[in-house]
Amino acid sequence: MSFDGLFTRAITNELSSLLKGGRINKIHQPYKNEIILAVRANGVNHKLLLSAHPSYARVQITNEQYDNPNEPPMFCMLLRKHLEGFIIEDIKQAGLDRMIIFEVKGRNEIGDISYKQLIVEIMGRHSNIIIVDKNRNMILDSIKHVSFAVNTHRAIMPGQEYVLPPQQEKMDPFEAQEEDVLRVIDFNAGKLDKQLVSNFAGVSPILAREIVFKAGLANRTTLPKAFVSVMSEFREHHYQPAITNGSNKEAFYLIPFEHLKGETKSFDSLSSLLDRYYFGKAERDRVKQQGNDLERLIANEKEKNEKKILKLEKTLEDAQKAEQYQLYGELLTANIFMIEKGMKEITVVNYYDEDGASITIPLEPRKTPSENAQRYFTKYQKAKKSVNIVKEQIEIARAEVSYFDTLLQQVEAASPKDIEEIREELIEGGYIRARQKKGNKNKQNLKPLLEKYRSSDDTEILVGKNNKQNDYLTNKVAARDEIWLHTKDIPGSHVVIRSKEPSEETILEAAQMAAYFSKARNSSSVPVDFTKVRHVKKPAGAKPGFVIYEQQQTVYVTPDEDMILKLKQ
Repeated sequence: MSFDGLFTRAITNELSSLLKGGRINKIHQPYKNEIILAVRANGVNHKLLLSAHPSYARVQITNEQYDNPNEPPMFCMLLRKHLEGFIIEDIKQAGLDRMIIFEVKGRNEIGDISYKQLIVEIMGRHSNIIIVDKNRNMILDSIKHVSFAVNTHRAIMPGQEYVLPPQQEKMDPFEAQEEDVLRVIDFNAGKLDKQLVSNFAGVSPILAREIVFKAGLANRTTLPKAFVSVMSEFREHHYQPAITNGSNKEAFYLIPFEHLKGETKSFDSLSSLLDRYYFGKAERDRVKQQGNDLERLIANEKEKNEKKILKLEKTLEDAQKAEQYQLYGELLTANIFMIEKGMKEITVVNYYDEDGASITIPLEPRKTPSENAQRYFTKYQKAKKSVNIVKEQIEIARAEVSYFDTLLQQVEAASPKDIEEIREELIEGGYIRARQKKGNKNKQNLKPLLEKYRSSDDTEILVGKNNKQNDYLTNKVAARDEIWLHTKDIPGSHVVIRSKEPSEETILEAAQMAAYFSKARNSSSVPVDFTKVRHVKKPAGAKPGFVIYEQQQTVYVTPDEDMILKLKQ
């Protein structure tokens, strides 16, 4: 992973320069594996994110917004008891391991000086956040409990002694000279990148591949020089934080990855890099967990209606044979004297045909001639009556498919709070049963929260990310002469520019938002319609979020995520 021991060293240095001496004012636990510390240091308020997420574990300063639960989890309450009001005296790394230790000092509930350690272990699915009483080296609690049954080396449980993870016997890369690299690398064995990883602490596979690439024709001369050169820069904390988008891989690190041969985005700090890299990734994972049942239900409902349409179209096809059934009935009646019970078919002259061609009519052998004729007249009446009903049912089913297609797009772009509003909409629509709600009963009366942006010329732009927000934005918030946007014939968000005469630049930026928050997010040249809000109407009885509009103009844009992030408030 990119968050290796060397990256941990770098982020520790960055955090130390910003937070050392700072006071922990507030603590929140917005999600199961993540803690936010509000720290005031050097006259500036910072949000420190500690994540023990199995896939996205990290430590950083963040500018992202997180929704806190109504009731804080027990671990959050314990952290508040032991750490709120405490001072961060030091931030350090354990060797070159992916571990960051916050040394904190404050007064306990009886006023005595107390020393604690807040330890973040970044170890993939084994990542953890642990609070330790430093004087007794005793674990007070952790975000994940690990017993000796799971880990024979150490237990991460309240009351247990804190023991460091097993140490790996590897060389310190900052002390290595060219001859040290030569001594541990077997050039005949190949796989030079894996040899670097297995011999030097803190070096990840992706960094090792970059060093081998920098060496060019990697040999006993070039590889040691490339390794020592990179480590010399890192030793002095000389970094070029960047995200590299290769053809098959996106990666962040302290330097751009030339071996990925992709587009590079540079950042001023490691924290801003991590905010950008993880933007949406961890949230999408949380949404997937939170809304997995919804996504499955919506997909099933869509599929069910698609199958229903196929059956109805077959029924319609049969129903449109009504005139043929009438013809068969009349020809059988006219030629009834020629029919005998037991016949499977009969060929008669079609006297409606100008050329007098013959026609073969299938018969039911067990029915009498008159019963066969009556059977076709009955099928004719039934088919004739069903045509309009079937057409109406097809339109309803198509509207349902379109509705669920829109919901799938909204789930894909949703934040955790958006998921709950989509759930409420499905409950109101009778698609799922309401859950027993705990806590604040007035929460259901809260207004939907809209995404807010500022265009380059400081015009406010509002975005609805689900149907509740779309209805609220278009029908309650927007003024009649403000500008409304939506992707043309593509499921997506309602977007409103809070201006009667916005600039062309603002219209294009708002159109990018409409395209980005739509099913065409990853497409280019996306058509986006815009018109005044007064020309947007919601038909009576229409599904949530559904509108019709007129007098629109269309622009074509390609969504740019960086631009969207730049304009977000």
